[in-house]
Amino acid sequence: MNILIVEDEEALAGALEHILQKAGHTTDWVADGRTALDYIRGFSYDLVLLDIMLPRLDGISVLRQVRTEGVQTPVLMLTARTTVPDKVKGLNAGADDYLTKPFDPEELLARVGAMTRRKGAMVLNEISYEDLTLDFNTVTLHCGSQDVQLSPKEFQIARLMLTEPNMTFSKELLITRAWGMDSEATDNNVEAYISFLRKKLRYLGSRVTIRNLQKIGYRLEVQP
Repeated sequence: MNILIVEDEEALAGALEHILQKAGHTTDWVADGRTALDYIRGFSYDLVLLDIMLPRLDGISVLRQVRTEGVQTPVLMLTARTTVPDKVKGLNAGADDYLTKPFDPEELLARVGAMTRRKGAMVLNEISYEDLTLDFNTVTLHCGSQDVQLSPKEFQIARLMLTEPNMTFSKELLITRAWGMDSEATDNNVEAYISFLRKKLRYLGSRVTIRNLQKIGYRLEVQP
């Protein structure tokens, strides 16, 4: 599953990413409510882990806003608050479940699994676009009878671009989503991995290319 983690405590967010990725999930992390709104609106997630106490916009407000906009993605609230009124407030705002910090990793994974079963969520093992298929399990990119292995960063960038093929990705956004918010990665890193992916697309003989829009970013383009 593709899971968005909204948590302002970096250490906890890192622990959540480790637990979920080890269980086979892909994750994105943001640290404030405003950015969370942008990600939920702009990308497709199977589940959102949402803290209540957040900078810029609190979790309850984020949840109310996305539910008002018709977003039905399952949301698991994370909070240190243990009182019943706080839990009721989150559930009434549209949360699907509630987990109090600190929590056991096994309980987290059990609740994540239970929520997706209740919602009938489909776990994607691959993404297809035009003549390309990205296999999440083998981390390979396929085109017809050809396939090529991707590095972890190549996979992250390919997943982002194939999930939203009509979107233009700025270098800043790619750094945030593929390397992390606090990464020391630079524009040069992005340019290098885009170059690697372009070479692999050519090797596969795909009609899909990565176009560079000067001073804007990158987007997929299909050659006739």
